[in-house]
Amino acid sequence: MSNDDNTRFRELTREWFLESCRQRYSYRFTWMGRPIIQYPQDIVAMQELIWRLEPDLIIETGIAHGGSLVFYASMLELLGGDRRVLGIDIDIRAHNRTAIDSHVMRKRIDMIEGSSIAPDIVSQVRELAAGRKRVMVILDSNHTHEHVLAELRAYGELVTPGSYLVVFDTVVEDMPDQCFPDRPWRRSNSPKSAVHAFLSETKRFELDHEIEERLMITVSPDGFLRCVGP
Repeated sequence: MSNDDNTRFRELTREWFLESCRQRYSYRFTWMGRPIIQYPQDIVAMQELIWRLEPDLIIETGIAHGGSLVFYASMLELLGGDRRVLGIDIDIRAHNRTAIDSHVMRKRIDMIEGSSIAPDIVSQVRELAAGRKRVMVILDSNHTHEHVLAELRAYGELVTPGSYLVVFDTVVEDMPDQCFPDRPWRRSNSPKSAVHAFLSETKRFELDHEIEERLMITVSPDGFLRCVGP
């Protein structure tokens, strides 16, 4: 693809993405019956990562309807063995908990209710991660700079070398502020701003731009962090 073609492709992609947000496009999809609230491209990217990395523990902050938990659990079921996904949310609503508890993939899912950055919650997660050989972390809860940076600091150390720390909704930094009229996050107060602050503090992680360049459509530009340190 020529530079001109690539530039045009990116322009069209951005235009489409902004309109897709206005249309609440990510709310159209489910995984094994549960709303997943993700773009298909990001779902495919996570499938590729999980299949390649074969993690024995996936930690996700932010549960919502549980679609992502079920998705990760289904991938771990295919991989077999004693693999678990741990979801953390400050408010696991009763109807969502009931739906997750009755799901066929529940056998691979653990959940903790509470703030993902509260010391007692972080301590519980560390205990559950102890002894796991391949740990992957996905951040998708409160998207403010302060909260995401605290999550990165708390859970980044649990990611094992060669695995990934994936930060969703870094795209907030690249979108007009009016896209989030009822939310505290916006440019300079976003998951991406937190990622860059975190990377200035550590050499354990590097950005994997190859993933987002292949996807083109993703909510996680600068959000795929590969663990390269001990």
